[in-house]
Amino acid sequence: MATGQSPSLEILVREPHGFVIWDGPPFADGQPSVKLDKVQCSSAKFSEDGLKLMVMKSDSQISIYDCKTWREIRSFQVPNVLAATMSPCGTYLQTFQKSTSPQDKNVVLWRIDHGDSVHHLSQKNMTKTTWPSIKFSLDEAIACRLATNEVQFFDPEDFSKGIVHRLRVPGVAAVELSKTPGAYVAAFVPESKGMPASVQIFATGKDVQSPVARRSFFRCSTVQLNWNSGSTGLLVLVQSDVDKTNQSYYGESKLNYLTTDGTHEGLVPLRKEGPVHDVQWSCSGKEFAVVYGFMPAMATVFDKKCNPLLELGSGPYNTIRWNPKGKFLCLAGFGNLPGDMAFWDYVEKKQLGTTKAECSVTSEWSPDGRYFMTATTAPRLQVDNGIKIFHHNGSLYFKEMFDKLYQNHQIGLVKLQNWASPWNP
Repeated sequence: MATGQSPSLEILVREPHGFVIWDGPPFADGQPSVKLDKVQCSSAKFSEDGLKLMVMKSDSQISIYDCKTWREIRSFQVPNVLAATMSPCGTYLQTFQKSTSPQDKNVVLWRIDHGDSVHHLSQKNMTKTTWPSIKFSLDEAIACRLATNEVQFFDPEDFSKGIVHRLRVPGVAAVELSKTPGAYVAAFVPESKGMPASVQIFATGKDVQSPVARRSFFRCSTVQLNWNSGSTGLLVLVQSDVDKTNQSYYGESKLNYLTTDGTHEGLVPLRKEGPVHDVQWSCSGKEFAVVYGFMPAMATVFDKKCNPLLELGSGPYNTIRWNPKGKFLCLAGFGNLPGDMAFWDYVEKKQLGTTKAECSVTSEWSPDGRYFMTATTAPRLQVDNGIKIFHHNGSLYFKEMFDKLYQNHQIGLVKLQNWASPWNP
């Protein structure tokens, strides 16, 4: 496998009666060819490395496909399943079933290669912070679970050992493992009895009870924890339901930054008042981009020391998407904004072009970093469903409309580390 080889791109398109797999761009004769014809399903999700596809075919059947051959390699019968997800490398399938009693062990971890269950546990309900119940680092070297007042760790190669060690964090409400390597875990503790909320960073090794970094804050309703590649920095977006300045109906937000070596802990110096709309690390983990402020919003790229590197201007923007190679950026205004997009070459520090993709619900770069895809999907929008694919400079390459479109994703199958977008049900 040549290191410089581009991924073989493929696109999943899900309509009401199932999904199909298209060959990705560039298209022969301007149209995609069908690689896998319609498969009935209610949802579909790729593993993080893009090598496997999980398909929920009914409320009790889950199939796993090999993305190189598009053959079904495993099928699981799981009655009353409400949710399912794969571990990043596609080793495990995790399922959440409807519980009928508090004693039910309704979360099951399955080995995909042989189809056997390897771990069971009970979970009353499913939220963004509690699902998936068992979280893995991207290389699957670390596995942990949020529990009452503690974080529990497992041996990812042998779950029969049960809990191998515990990290006590009184009041912990959310955890996020660092990406690669999984050397650290961030723990969020909400405000309680006059005490401020806090985010603490712990090493994931045994016999660790003291944090390597910590930051506290009042007026905190929720947080978003965003690790960089390399596990050296953590961005913490703190949001409160009420804006005491009465400038925003949606409350207020602050962007904090902590490093695992303790060299930085504080607010990211944003130049405009208002909400933080979006933030994303580059693939190198050495810089991050932020869209912030009351409209017209500003966008800035910062380095790992929170020094501004590049101003991307201002406009009706709330979304930033960094391509997987770290060279190109797309700055966009989706959702309740008109769909303006500006494409930038970060390396050359120049804008490449502008365009529009009105009513876009989802957006993502292709794994080779050359194309940007937007989609208008149901149930968010019931009309004008379709896909648009743009070149990296913003020029339109392909457009296809659908009566009803539920999902679309791009994957790459030929590169050293595969990439697939998160699933939006």
